[in-house]
Amino acid sequence: MHVTLITGAASGLGWAMARHWFAAGHSLVLADIDAAGLAARAEELGEAERVLTVTMDITQASDISYLIDEVQHRFGRLDLLVNNAGITHRSPAHQTNPAVFRKVMAVDWQGPVELTMAALPLLRGSAGNIVCIGSMAGWMPVPGRAAYCAAKGALTQFFEVLRLELEADGIHILMAYPSFLDTPIENHALGRDGTTAKHPRSMVGGMRSAEWMVELIDKGLKDGKRWILPEPVSRFGSLLWRIAPSLYLRQVRKRFAGELR
Repeated sequence: MHVTLITGAASGLGWAMARHWFAAGHSLVLADIDAAGLAARAEELGEAERVLTVTMDITQASDISYLIDEVQHRFGRLDLLVNNAGITHRSPAHQTNPAVFRKVMAVDWQGPVELTMAALPLLRGSAGNIVCIGSMAGWMPVPGRAAYCAAKGALTQFFEVLRLELEADGIHILMAYPSFLDTPIENHALGRDGTTAKHPRSMVGGMRSAEWMVELIDKGLKDGKRWILPEPVSRFGSLLWRIAPSLYLRQVRKRFAGELR
């Protein structure tokens, strides 16, 4: 039995990963704040003995504890933890309510960190794997996404240190850095006042499907990779930011001009 826990599993990349690994024979723990969405996904998958759904808020310590207790009670093990749940915002930092920053940091950094700490005893028992869905926004500044960039940057640094500390336990960590995926995360992006952002997002490069990213993540796990940076445009942007930051900033101001208003 291979047990996989996915947060943010009711839609987008999380749901694509759930379908992929369910087809591969995994037992699934699907966690999300969207109770109705989870119920629909469980019904779609069927085979109730292989699927556990847990409605929870990743920012609440009590919900995290409940989730891990449910995994232990139902399956008694955990082989793969996927920290996928996330939220973003589209608003200039100086115009944004600080409550938006707190929420983005709680969902995108604090939640994955606390869930991983809670899951470590189970992961040690199976010498399991951890996948973290980061973002290239954590590597370079993106206008209108200060808190998102900060949260994803913090996620990277935390899990790179954790990787070093857990090597002796046989736990493997894969950091995935997608750019622009066709998922609902941007449809729910927060605006400056904490309500849903009204203006469309700006983009660099093309839009990829969630299924495309799942295939890369699955292959990365099988190959024992530590990082996945799949988009050439984003890799170039990250390099440009490091070797020619003034040029990077000029280009990004043009591309994301709408985010600065």
